Amino acid sequence: MREISMERVNKTREEMLGVVKSDVLTHEQKVANMANLADSLLEVLDLPEGLDDLLNKGIDEQCICDLFEGHAPLRPRYIIPDYEKFMKEGSEFLQLDPPKDLLEAVNNLLIFYKHVPSVTNYPVYVGSLDKLLDPFVQDMDEEMAEKIIKMFLIHMDRTILDSFCHANIGPEPTKAGFIILKVIGQMQDAVPNLTMKVDKDLTSDELLLAGVNTALHSAKPSFANNKMFESELGKDYVIASCYNGLKLGGGSYTLCRLILGNIAKKATDVEDFINDKLPYVMDIMARYMDERIRFEVEESGFFENNFLAKEGFIHRDRFTAMFGLVGLADAVNILMEKEGKTGRFGSNKEADDLGVRIMDKIDEFNTHHNNKYCEATDNHFLLHAQVGIAQDIDVTPGTRIPIGEEPEELIDHLKVISRFHKYFPSGTGDIFPIDATVHRNPEYVMDIIKGAINQDIRYLSFYGSDSDVIRITGYLVKKSEIEKLENHENVKHDTTALGMGAKHNGHILERKVR
Repeated sequence: MREISMERVNKTREEMLGVVKSDVLTHEQKVANMANLADSLLEVLDLPEGLDDLLNKGIDEQCICDLFEGHAPLRPRYIIPDYEKFMKEGSEFLQLDPPKDLLEAVNNLLIFYKHVPSVTNYPVYVGSLDKLLDPFVQDMDEEMAEKIIKMFLIHMDRTILDSFCHANIGPEPTKAGFIILKVIGQMQDAVPNLTMKVDKDLTSDELLLAGVNTALHSAKPSFANNKMFESELGKDYVIASCYNGLKLGGGSYTLCRLILGNIAKKATDVEDFINDKLPYVMDIMARYMDERIRFEVEESGFFENNFLAKEGFIHRDRFTAMFGLVGLADAVNILMEKEGKTGRFGSNKEADDLGVRIMDKIDEFNTHHNNKYCEATDNHFLLHAQVGIAQDIDVTPGTRIPIGEEPEELIDHLKVISRFHKYFPSGTGDIFPIDATVHRNPEYVMDIIKGAINQDIRYLSFYGSDSDVIRITGYLVKKSEIEKLENHENVKHDTTALGMGAKHNGHILERKVR
């Protein structure tokens, strides 16, 4: 284990004391923060030379971000249990038999969720809820089924205190799916996040329209291109955390991100960026991720000791890792300026073409980098358009067009993003606030979704401009909860603090309303 400098130890002690004395963190949030700070004092990894200069910098200089995973990873970042197996077989460790009715089903799931770890300490995937619950509602009184499912969802919102928790429904219509959408539209809670898988051959207009109506009231579900995800990850894929495509029964060991705008600042021109600065940073980040994965698999003992692996709810060879990035637009705009050009990403073809060239370079690097423990994805990482963090200042999420620079016409916006969604099997997405008058014409949004999917757009999110629940990036927060936190009141979900940061630093309330 590497020695830690006293300067860093003292800094961490000060941060810990700040957590203890915080007047806005709940007890649970203090415990989680203290654990993360303690983990930062352990350095058990063999870090690549040059990483420190790229990682441990302020947000205006940092080129690689490890997204607070700590220096001694004790479990994979994202874990995707096979809940279908659990419902059929129960769990010996949890002393639970397979459920026989809806009450037993939701009770068993709520118990199971308490034992699913992740980087947030809460489950980032809670299952395809319509398929898990549908067998138990077929012969039930619908009013009673709605009441039980509503209590189930309320329990999740009040005990899973992080809105990176994610459920799926679709692509086929089910009785349970319609009940879930109805109840979520009534409740307008931030947890769980929800994605509807949409497939023109499987998803009925009735289900899609119900999803749109629910989204306009509660900012969920988002809508995923089912055929696109299946062609890359197979039929057993899920959408987890913010909008991450991952394998059922597997997950992601780690997620690190390139901050492309800061890398572009170091380049003299486009060619220097493409051929020197970007490859150098990518190589270091990939080797850093390799070392994190090696420790998790070979030394942490997680896969040997955790009941999820022992009972077959997860399998190590279904895991991959996520090679993330933010700030494609920032990099393009910086490089265009360095070349003496005025074109901006999202509104200029030359700038957009440069964005494609950068993504081709990143994709080429990833295709040629191998990791022996990423068998789920042919020993390669998956590219991920990361959504940003609260500390980001002047950093545009993933490959999105910066807020305030969106094209006037929605069709033009969709044409730009359609060039970039293909690169990201493990997640990308764009968000569109919708004018409140569209509540009277939800078919308008349904037609947008259908057209976008036909243009190979991977993932879309909508919310009503008058909604309290809003989508920050890949997660949901209530505007009313942000206001409480701004007034130094306690709030349930730790992601509210991220939403407050995104409000002030990322200007997410200033998105163009469609």
